Amino acid sequence: MALKLAILDDYQNAALGSADWTVLGDTEITVFDKHLGWDEDVIADKLKPFDILVCMRERTRFPASQIDKLPNLKLLVTTGMRNLAIDMAHAKDKGIVVAGTDMLPYPAAEHAVALITDLYKKISKESRVMRDGGWQGYVSESLNGMTLGVLGLGKLGARVAKFGLAMEMNVIAWSQNLTEERCNEVGVKLVDRDTFFETSDVISIHLILSERTTGLVGENEFKQMKPTSYLVNTSRGPIVDETALVNALSSGEIAGAGIDVYDVEPLPEDHPLRGLDNAVLTGHTGYVVKELYELVYAQAVENVKTWMDGAPTRVLNDQ
Repeated sequence: MALKLAILDDYQNAALGSADWTVLGDTEITVFDKHLGWDEDVIADKLKPFDILVCMRERTRFPASQIDKLPNLKLLVTTGMRNLAIDMAHAKDKGIVVAGTDMLPYPAAEHAVALITDLYKKISKESRVMRDGGWQGYVSESLNGMTLGVLGLGKLGARVAKFGLAMEMNVIAWSQNLTEERCNEVGVKLVDRDTFFETSDVISIHLILSERTTGLVGENEFKQMKPTSYLVNTSRGPIVDETALVNALSSGEIAGAGIDVYDVEPLPEDHPLRGLDNAVLTGHTGYVVKELYELVYAQAVENVKTWMDGAPTRVLNDQ
């Protein structure tokens, strides 16, 4: 009997064209191009028949309670080598192999740069003016001499910092455990928390979501920021208090924001962020580039094939 495989959350129907799935023989492949929602019973009803699931990291959650509702599941492949939305230990207890893939180290940093540039140069706004028959609807701003605040100076934050330096911006950084040594490596200035929020003209967030970082940027931080400043978040939605963000944008407490990540994804159609003219919004596409899809889906196919051959690769829950 042929194995049944489901590809989840393939919003752009890109998975089948990004890799050679024919190497899996007569495996029956089904693509879900819409999010299955948050109701575990609904998700289970859709996914019960499948032996193998290939998921895009953190789009659909697999806590223990969801795993228990999938009795036929034998292999769960996630993009990335870390997925906090999967209960790895419980999957192992149930005899389910969880395997991952490599990821590219730069797309999210590129996306943050694109959002920063759009906010300053009014690209998306000016494009709408042109499409409506207008001409020169907005006055853009220069990046040169502005202060870029990088919140988290890891691999992604460092890339964004180097963009700022290339644009002759003043680049400062802060996070709870950031050291002066690390800042010196990147060539930026370490400042304290208050100075960071009070002096940054644009803040770009590059932190991992944790208990410590959840709600890190909220009402108090927005009050500290300049009314001319911008916030860019390409990391994880809950790092920013979403209600406080909407209020800050609506009241003019800050000038604008570029947002790629949200508390609930996909973002509800009636979410207030969608109605704010000073918010540049993308749908968690910061890591979604052609090159990444080709990498992760090729390795996902490889993970399935090696598992079928009895020697699974890139296993994440073998400890």
